Amino acid sequence: MSDPVWRLIIDGQQPGAANMAIDRAMLAARREGSSPATLRLYRWKCPTVTVGHFQRLEQVDLTACARRGFDVARRPTGGRGVLHDDELTYCVVAHVEDGVPRGVAASYRHLSAALAEAYRTLGVEAELTQRSRGESGSGACYLHATQADLSVGAAKLSGSAQVWGGDAVLQHGSFVRTRDVEAEAEVFRLGKRGRDSLASSTATLADALGTAPSLDAVRDAVVEAFERTMGVRLEPGVLTSEESAHAAAFRPDHEVSRESANL
Repeated sequence: MSDPVWRLIIDGQQPGAANMAIDRAMLAARREGSSPATLRLYRWKCPTVTVGHFQRLEQVDLTACARRGFDVARRPTGGRGVLHDDELTYCVVAHVEDGVPRGVAASYRHLSAALAEAYRTLGVEAELTQRSRGESGSGACYLHATQADLSVGAAKLSGSAQVWGGDAVLQHGSFVRTRDVEAEAEVFRLGKRGRDSLASSTATLADALGTAPSLDAVRDAVVEAFERTMGVRLEPGVLTSEESAHAAAFRPDHEVSRESANL
């Protein structure tokens, strides 16, 4: 019996709200059964802060974001703020019929196996974080580690966020090559203590390997890992016209106006 086929979408750089709207549109289509399980790999048009679906905007310094030329977008998923810059971002959308177990914890473990395998392919021994830890008052995702995250040693390597739509799930996260700790500390109002904690409790691919692998190398590792771990065959594809229409309609929901800085 041949392996199930999933769609692979490799996107270029997009504005923050567009990226979030596309991910959400893929979830809607998979829930309706009009599109297949999909792995989407993408980047950002400029450094972009995404805030969790329920996160308070005052945890982000929107004035600093504007001054630095950073985009800001609202995610369809929960969790805290993330600064996306020198990274490859992934989104996987799948249905329980695709073999993803129901439930947040079980599905995280299932999908994170592929993420860990991608890191191993790159030479990093990443594993699921064993216990939750972090600073409860911080709005920055990387100052919090949960059992949905991957760590190398004691340092948080990457985090993921999820949202379910019926029996379909969207999970997205980042493979971070390098991190601008100063910028992240400023936009999340961390102060010196938070900046130092961020620098000491997190790791990037460059930290783990001594040098940052190329984006192509990261992309290839993720594709190979998903095929091997999920037991699927990834075939290149594009968004359907229905998904593109949904994404255009959803995009305003994910935009954060500069005027919000005055809230």
